[in-house]
Amino acid sequence: MRVLITGGAGFIGSHLADAYLGRGDEVTIIDDLSTGSIHNIEHIKKHPRFHYTIDSVQNYPIVTELVDGCDVVFHLAAAVGVKLIVESPVRTIETNVRGTEVVLAAANKKKKKVLIASTSEVYGLSDQVPFREDGNLVMGATTKGRWSYACSKAIDEFLALAYWREKKLPTIVVRLFNTVGPRQTGQYGMVIPTLVKQALAGRPLTVYGDGKQTRCFGYVGDIVDALVKLMDREEAVGQVFNIGSNEEVSIATLAERIRELTGSSSEIVFVPYSEAYEEGFEDMPRRVPDISKISALVGFRPKTSLDGILREVIAYHAGVAV
Repeated sequence: MRVLITGGAGFIGSHLADAYLGRGDEVTIIDDLSTGSIHNIEHIKKHPRFHYTIDSVQNYPIVTELVDGCDVVFHLAAAVGVKLIVESPVRTIETNVRGTEVVLAAANKKKKKVLIASTSEVYGLSDQVPFREDGNLVMGATTKGRWSYACSKAIDEFLALAYWREKKLPTIVVRLFNTVGPRQTGQYGMVIPTLVKQALAGRPLTVYGDGKQTRCFGYVGDIVDALVKLMDREEAVGQVFNIGSNEEVSIATLAERIRELTGSSSEIVFVPYSEAYEEGFEDMPRRVPDISKISALVGFRPKTSLDGILREVIAYHAGVAV
């Protein structure tokens, strides 16, 4: 199979490329390296079945050419990370919405199957935990910058499903919950690589807010396996799926666990959201997925525990400069 991955030099995209090359498929990626990195694909750049293009997913002629040469498309290219979202809302909205418009329009010409990567952020301020795919999305006020990301990804979902209903373009939408593993950068606010690097360097571990907010962290290998299985199933077309772990942990407890596993003596420092991001910043107290839908279709079960994930990330960052 010929697979196109937008955002393929990113954290998840590069692991997805590894998975498809590993099973004998041909992989092409496009990435503008704005948040991805050439280092993520350095180990496969010379692979005979791997091809890469450094360009924007908003470049319609280039994307159309790449889509025409593939069988299926994974659209992972997006503005990511709370820090980037708060600091660059215009870029966030334009990258997410315009990029998805381009990919879907190009794929529709020859009805190439497309998987759109969305996010748990779309659940917004909903308190219907665990989050179900058919649950209500509760967005914050438009004056709060962080919700621009959630809204832009919700539009991506609406657009993908509209292409399926109106134009019969086979589309699948996945909502990814806090995916973690080797190659993930903490540069844009991702909490685990940030805390791990701080612990390894002996710096204070920064926890935003009171640290009582909870998250569920899924291992990138488990999530990629689920993506591959979904793309192989025709029953997934026209559907929305949560993908992630349902092992819930508070951020304060997470920081303590990282400190223990690294053997660090760093102190844990609590930083108000207003200092970390912007005045009036809103966060979700809990973010837990209901994964029964994807479990029923492809047998998905998170295999890697939180401690297993942390050990992998610690080992990765211990081998690179911190």
